Amino acid sequence: MKNFFKLQFIAAIILLISCTDNDENPPAFPEGSTESVNLWVRDSLKRYYYWADQIPAKPDYHLPVKEFFKSLLAPQDRFSFIVNTEDPSSYPRSIRNMYGFDYTVLQQTNGEVVTVIKLVLKDSPAFNAGLERGMIITKINGKTVTASNAEAITSSMKDLTVLDLNVGSWSNGTVTGEKEIKVYYGLSFEQPLLSKIFEKNGKKAGYLYIYDFPDGITQKLSQRFAEFKAAGVQELILDLRYNYGGSVSAAAALCSLIPSGISSASPFIIFKGNKNGGEVKRTFGQQIVYDPKALDFNTLRTNALGLNKVYILTSNSTASAAEIVINNLKPYLQVIQVGDVTLGKDMAGFTVEDKRKPQKIRWQMHPVIYKVFNANGTGEYSNGILPQVSVNEYAALPLLPLGHPDEILISSVLNGTYFKSVHKEASTGEVKILYQSDVPPIAVGRNL
Repeated sequence: MKNFFKLQFIAAIILLISCTDNDENPPAFPEGSTESVNLWVRDSLKRYYYWADQIPAKPDYHLPVKEFFKSLLAPQDRFSFIVNTEDPSSYPRSIRNMYGFDYTVLQQTNGEVVTVIKLVLKDSPAFNAGLERGMIITKINGKTVTASNAEAITSSMKDLTVLDLNVGSWSNGTVTGEKEIKVYYGLSFEQPLLSKIFEKNGKKAGYLYIYDFPDGITQKLSQRFAEFKAAGVQELILDLRYNYGGSVSAAAALCSLIPSGISSASPFIIFKGNKNGGEVKRTFGQQIVYDPKALDFNTLRTNALGLNKVYILTSNSTASAAEIVINNLKPYLQVIQVGDVTLGKDMAGFTVEDKRKPQKIRWQMHPVIYKVFNANGTGEYSNGILPQVSVNEYAALPLLPLGHPDEILISSVLNGTYFKSVHKEASTGEVKILYQSDVPPIAVGRNL
């Protein structure tokens, strides 16, 4: 389960079971009962939850804890969740976290439906089994994937420990070389950064694929930017298409390495909470140091590229801290977003848990606590951030490896072909995305 919570900010919060509401007298429940846990859940959410004013005044304390938690959430909340640290089955599950890959079900322009592997994590069960980005899945556990059964098949995979896949390669509009592969449930290890240097119109363009934003990534980011700087890179392509987010401090560190004209005191982010949380403003320097493993702002800036423009590749899987990178760079340079609309997690939070010793409540909450805004006060992108240049990643199969200069999103930037791509899709029909195994993804991410 490492991947579920490696991105979480574990806040040292001691929450006592108490009720400070003036509008009701809470019932007394025996310590350790489900009802007493639910009372703690409600009191904690009343204190921290962004939509605390929408919590029902008289909830049903007799519900199971997970159902009770859900009954308190605002209708617009897609991301808050709760887990029992003593019950592994209560943790969120996804195909990516369990097996190390994700796939998309497409409808081709001729109406044919195909399932393509879009992401395989390095050193994951899928990677070790031989899966590769661009492969076509013809069957999952003996079933042919269709638009109508894709969601049900994906849901069933989360209850298994081994997958039987029939996969092949895409060649000239058909699947060739089919074979059977077994993928076993297991952990995926920390994902490496992928960097390249391309030639673009006589200039050197640095390319950097970032899978997520864990604490401690700043040293690696700084090294890659030092390489870019030494090579004379004048343009930058950030690939955040499958980045669910993570540490906002790591995102701030990345942002500090790109534009010119910023200092440690330049405003980076605004957190806006409920009446208890209020508004919190942080500069680049202040946000970066929230990562105890981070290089400081001035050290990072020695390798900054000092650009006035950046290209950022996105998809529906770009979320949370990755979206903060897009939004919070905009006050400082031109951001050209290429790809698809992002997920729309304009929110932040931290873990809420009982830190009493001995601990009496084993449940752990991950609620939305803040909305996030950039230095100009711009935010509110719950429907996702729209790209300036819309490019369908699946417009041409097979999918090429990430970092390949002819991969459609990368080549759109390098060759300026995105305008032609948009025109072509409008005139000849579009490859349609019918289902994605990771959209909406499980929303786990440390956001402070």
